[in-house]
Parts: sequence; structure tokens; C-alpha cells
Amino acid sequence: MASVVNPTTWRSVREAALPQISSESEGAVFSVLGTRALLLYRVDESECRRRQVVGAERLRSIPALECLLGLPVGLPVPVGSLPDQAEVRGLPGGAVEWGADLVTRRAVRPLAVDLAVVRAAGWRTGLERAGRFAPFCRRAVLLDEVLHARSDEILAEAAFYGIGVLVNEPDGIRIALEPEAYRPQRHTAAAWHFVEELYGRLV
Repeated sequence: MASVVNPTTWRSVREAALPQISSESEGAVFSVLGTRALLLYRVDESECRRRQVVGAERLRSIPALECLLGLPVGLPVPVGSLPDQAEVRGLPGGAVEWGADLVTRRAVRPLAVDLAVVRAAGWRTGLERAGRFAPFCRRAVLLDEVLHARSDEILAEAAFYGIGVLVNEPDGIRIALEPEAYRPQRHTAAAWHFVEELYGRLV
């Protein structure tokens, strides 16, 4: 399950510390990948409506997602041209649309994760936990304090891994280091599966 973020905390993270995050993003706290994280995400309203209208089944299987990634979105494909016809026919309901001899992929990711923020008392623990989200989105660690004597070391190591650093100070959250942009080399079934798992907890 996901818990809705306290509005004050959410506004503080997005507006004060991370203004580059889309204003359309929503926030929720998830227990995921062995830690608790604030995930900032944008819902694809069109895809969510489509799934509701057709009564689409959950996409839980990585093999099914790999099969879908092999099909173009919205373009009819002759079934006879597919090497894995049995896998396509076994896809969850609502993922594809069937014609006479054609199949058209309809399913896309129902949401996009903009950022994962992991709160931690210790910076090394925070970096390790935030690093678990590297295949899926931008990452940041929220620290209650930064030891000034080690601030350069902390920021250098965080920068090496592309992890942003936020500091919870008495007058608000300060961004000490911006997170590196998320630029996946390719779309993977594992990344799509991560999104589907989150979506399943939200709906």
C-alpha cells in the first residue's frame, strides 16, 4: 500500500527544494525495494481511463511486459508475422486489441516516476538506499543534517552516483545537490514492472 504524503511536506520538497519537478506530479510514500521512499510521479490519465473502460487485467508478469515491448504501440501487426504468437495470445486482457488477423498493442505505462526521495539519518545508508532506484528514476536522499566537516565528501560521493542531496533544516528543506537526470539507455520490462507494481498499490 501507499500512504499519501503530508501536503506540507510535499510542497516543501517540490517547491522549495525541487522546483524542476513537474507541477503535475503527485507524491506518495511507498515501502519498496527494501526501504521507505517518497515517490513523485505523474499519472497517465488516458491510459488509466482506457484500462478502466476495457476492464484491463493487471500486468504482473515480466515476460508479458517483454512481449508487449516487442510490439509497436497503436500499430496493427499481422499475427502470422510474430515469432511468439502463443505469448501474445496469452497476454492479460486489455493489453492488446485483436482484429481478424491483426493484433494492436494498447497498453503503455500507467504512470511515470519523476523522483525517489529516501530519508535517512546516516548519509551512507541514505545513498545506498537511494541507489536502489537507479534503474527506474532520478534519486535523492533527504538528510536531517549534514556534518559540515564531511560535507565535501558527502556531496562528492553523491555526485559520483548521480544522487541528489536534500537537507532538512529548521527553516525548510534545502537542496545541497541536484539529482542527476534519469536517462535510461532503453526501455526495459523491469522498469515497466516497477511502475505497474506502484500503480497496483494506488488504484
